[in-house]
Parts: sequence; C-alpha cells; structure tokens
Amino acid sequence: MIIVEGKKIRDIILNKLKEDIKNLSFQPVFCDILVGEDSVSLQYVNMKMRMAESIGIKFHKAFFKEDISNDEILNEIKKINNIENICGIIAQIPLPKHLDKNAILNAINPELDVDCLGFVNSQKFYNGSGILSFPTARACIEILDSLGVDLKDKKIVVLGQGDLVGKPVTSLLRFRNLNVETIDSETENKEVILKNADVIVSGIGQGKYIKGDMVKKDVILIDAGTFESNEGIVGDVDLDSVKNIASYISPVPGGVGPVTVAMLLSNVVDVAKLKDKINKNE
Repeated sequence: MIIVEGKKIRDIILNKLKEDIKNLSFQPVFCDILVGEDSVSLQYVNMKMRMAESIGIKFHKAFFKEDISNDEILNEIKKINNIENICGIIAQIPLPKHLDKNAILNAINPELDVDCLGFVNSQKFYNGSGILSFPTARACIEILDSLGVDLKDKKIVVLGQGDLVGKPVTSLLRFRNLNVETIDSETENKEVILKNADVIVSGIGQGKYIKGDMVKKDVILIDAGTFESNEGIVGDVDLDSVKNIASYISPVPGGVGPVTVAMLLSNVVDVAKLKDKINKNE
C-alpha cells in the first residue's frame, strides 16, 4: 500500500501559486473571518494565514467576539467585501449558534466566495459555469490525479453526500464522464457497492468506518472524513485494517487536509488573476 503524502502535493501546488502571484500587478488579500475563541478554529485559521503569507498573499485578520450580533457581522462583511485587492473571503465554520450561517455566507461577495458555500457560487459550481470550486472536493480530485491512474474504466464510489465533500466530489467526477455511484444514509446494499468499488472517496466523518473486509484488493481509498477520537483526529478508514489490501490511501491527518488549504489558496489566486486581467484591459 502506498500512503499519499498530502503535504508533498500541497507544496507543489503552493510553489506554482507563488510564481503566479509574482506575475500579478498587485498583492492579493485573503480574509478568513473567525467568530469566537474556539482553539481548534483559531489554530486552523492561523495555519491558513501562514500558508497564504508564505506564497505572497496578504492575510486580513477579521476576528470577532463570540457575542457579536447578526447585524454587526453582516455589516463587517460589507466592509471586508470592499477592501482594496481583496481576492477571497471565507467564514470559519462552525459559527456561534445565535448567528444566521446562511445569511453570513451569502453576504460574502460571490466573486470573493472562495469556499463556494454561498448560494450563488454553489449554484454556479453545480451548473459548471463558475471559476471557483469547493476546496475539499477539489483536493480529493487533485490527489486522484496525482496517482496517475486511468479512471475511465474504474468503478468509483463516493461514500456520503454532504455539502462539503460527497456532493461536490460526485459532480466533479461526473463532469469528467466517469463511472460514479453514490452512497448516502438511505442507500440499500451499501456493503455490496463498497466491495465492488475500485476507488472509494469517503467523507462521512465516522471514525474508522471502512474496514479491510469491506473493500476489494487494490482499492484506492481517498479519505476526506475527520472524527475526533480518544487517539486524536482519525479518518473514515481504519488504516491498520486496510494496509494489506488497498493500493493507495490518503491518510487522516496528512492527506486531503493539506491539499484542501492549497486548493483554497488556488481559488484566491484564480480570483486575483481575473482581477488582474480586468485591470490590464481597462
């Protein structure tokens, strides 16, 4: 079994983005809105800040107290939308329960919605008409592409149909006319479908759900699930159980996660390139 090293893939992407940024006529700005003081969220935001700054993107800090009102945060987002050279805004999820998540996500200018969680960009993505796509889903596809495996005749199964992973991954694969079958909570014969899969992309967030006896020999496993267990963060796949069966696996942590950050910043750079092109044509 070959363990996919997400950090290596991430670094290749970041190096390319760094060169792209050098060719821009301005320095792009990225903002990750954080409400409250959740330590895990803060750690994640700080990591994205370091990654952004390492490739030449300026990071705009927008940290707010947990008791901020809905109207106040919406007003702050309006201001952030208008920051000079802003090329990407995301809101760190989860948000405090008293806030209207959908209103906040939809308040972000769709041209800057690099997480694709607002209604406009989500619709554009599924219509195949947008320039931006869901970072985690894009990371799963990037990892699959990095393996150099011809997927045309492979039976691909996407386990879970959540908004962040399963649903958009399924669309990205179907955009390529690949053979994709999906499993959600209501699917019958899940075990049979999984056992026949050549490739499984999983994003259900159920720790060590996929065992070695559930998959076929030489299966490719892309694990995009995360679950907090007694032993720390684990994925949907029981690594020890599949190590003598799978041909490739992206582990958790260290697989899809690092590539997701690179794909998020790639979206920021795509927005910057478009702005740069418009500026040069004016």
